[in-house]
Amino acid sequence: MTTLAAAPRSSRQLAGTATLLRFALRRDRLMIPVWLGVNALMVLSMPNTLKNLYGTPAERADLIHQVAANASFRALIGPVFDTSVGALTAWRVGVYAGALAAAMSLMIVVRHTRDEEESGRHELVASGMVGRRASLTAALLAAGVANAVLALLVAAGLASQGASGAVAFGLGLAAVGMVFATMAAIVAQLTESARLARGLTAGVLGAAFVLRAAGDAATDDGSSALTWLSPLGWLENLRPYADERWWVLLLFAAAVALQAGVAYELAGRRDVGMSFLPTRPGPASGRLGTAGALAWRLQRGSVFGWSIAFFVVGVVYGGLTDGVTDLVGDNENARKIFERMGGQSALTDAFLASMVGMMGLIAALYVVGSVLRLNGEETSGRAEPVLANAVGRLRWACGHLTVAFGGAVLIMLLAGLGFIVGYGKEAGPILGACLVQLPAIWVIGGLAVLLYGVVPRAAMAAWGVAGAVLLIGWVGPALDAPQALLDLSPFGHLPKLPGGGMEWRSVLVLLGLAVVLVAGGLAGLRRRDLTT
Repeated sequence: MTTLAAAPRSSRQLAGTATLLRFALRRDRLMIPVWLGVNALMVLSMPNTLKNLYGTPAERADLIHQVAANASFRALIGPVFDTSVGALTAWRVGVYAGALAAAMSLMIVVRHTRDEEESGRHELVASGMVGRRASLTAALLAAGVANAVLALLVAAGLASQGASGAVAFGLGLAAVGMVFATMAAIVAQLTESARLARGLTAGVLGAAFVLRAAGDAATDDGSSALTWLSPLGWLENLRPYADERWWVLLLFAAAVALQAGVAYELAGRRDVGMSFLPTRPGPASGRLGTAGALAWRLQRGSVFGWSIAFFVVGVVYGGLTDGVTDLVGDNENARKIFERMGGQSALTDAFLASMVGMMGLIAALYVVGSVLRLNGEETSGRAEPVLANAVGRLRWACGHLTVAFGGAVLIMLLAGLGFIVGYGKEAGPILGACLVQLPAIWVIGGLAVLLYGVVPRAAMAAWGVAGAVLLIGWVGPALDAPQALLDLSPFGHLPKLPGGGMEWRSVLVLLGLAVVLVAGGLAGLRRRDLTT
């Protein structure tokens, strides 16, 4: 019988990878399907929507002309390369589907590398017959499995639009995901905190989006050097359904191979739990003397990042508002979609209401992530030393919840200011439209609090709820979903502002529901044992 010590060095480095991979996929049996479901449904619902909106070649040609003449729309979505429904699908959702694949991948890799080390579980696993690089390999393989399934779903779902383009689009999305998976693997070796690893990799993703947007605003064919500096720009230059450039996949392959090699080299040069950029120590005094101050210190980077992103997106959407009438033109179907999302009002008001609603849906993701920081602090063991002092559970939890729910107010205010800067019109109605999203955002956050407080093992299901609400709000109106389905989302009960009438009853009901959910979650947290 060959022992681990007697095995070849390369085998010893990867011993236990298969077991760790099965364990990682089991742990992510809820998270990965939610990410894949949201992404795949967003992509696969688009062809029918586009056929209803632009059913004739003339209408599609006119759309391409409008996009080519509008730098703001190119910055937001990208250039169009062909008039086919498949090409328009890749154009309309490619950048965002690629960004979702990247976010999914970096979350998977950081969770199964730096998160495991930070919690201490990796040290226990590594004490067995597990190779030094097995954990990293299993994390990358888990991300690879998730991206491969995404590629298969997209390729199979879009095959009716053309097999070659469907395969290219599916492979492109998976390739973007793997680029950011290997990038997260590098960052996980450099940082000592999983939170910082996720934040830095997400920051690189944001920079990739900005580079692509700047390049696409400058040219209408994706040829800008800035576009080629971004993996999201590589995805659009793969040109699915528009004389595919298969050689672009070599760029992805080279980036994945290079980054994976760097990650493996770094993993072999450090001790478990250590990093190349250690966190600066410091005493918990002064501004860190309270539970609320500690919660702010832990989450302020996330709040600042979301705030900046919402302000910038608000500026972009606000700048598009004046051109929406020209883009929609006489297309009655497009007008109806905006009206379903933004209410029966003037087209510009309906567009603003629909975009503000989308910002609210995305803000729900922020509040869920911020609330579940409580779960992360508890399961990692960091909450126990805090609670061992003169800090009650409710006081500790309320510190984090203040950051979560108050942060939602801040980012929606900054989104409103961004709309005002970009649109250049009166501030009152737009700020009111942004703030009226808060009751629905808080309901989603309240549900996360309830799950965490009462059934902490199911706390991560809050991501599934937020993903389902996002899917209903994003895809439902375009698919002409029944009102009963749209009403399942708390956002379906909000007044459509600006342009619509204020409905105080529904707003107050949602506020009351959020209070009840939070109170129920805190009551459950007070009575149950801490997770061990």
